[in-house]
Amino acid sequence: MDSLIKYVEEKYIEKKDFPKFSSGDTITAYYEIKEGQKTRTQFFKGVVIQVRGTGATKTFTIRKMSGDVGVERVFPINMPALQKIEVNKKGKVRRSRIYYFRKLRGKKARIKDASNN
Repeated sequence: MDSLIKYVEEKYIEKKDFPKFSSGDTITAYYEIKEGQKTRTQFFKGVVIQVRGTGATKTFTIRKMSGDVGVERVFPINMPALQKIEVNKKGKVRRSRIYYFRKLRGKKARIKDASNN
């Protein structure tokens, strides 16, 4: 059964080449929105809170602040509407899932830059 699922994923799900990113990184995800007959590209820029799953079932969660309200969005890596991902900043965190980031506000919500070790 497991080999059948793997075969279908390899054969029928198109692979997109996205850059490598992990929790704590600030990324911009560009995705397509269809409104009636028109399509437009919208972006969602924020900090990656978690990366979950492997292969075709991989998902990642991005959190951004819109005013003083936190907004999170989960993106499947194989979402057809997902066009491209840009890694804006590499962050240095000590966990793979940074749920504690939801409670932080202001200067405490900053993540150290990975290039400044």
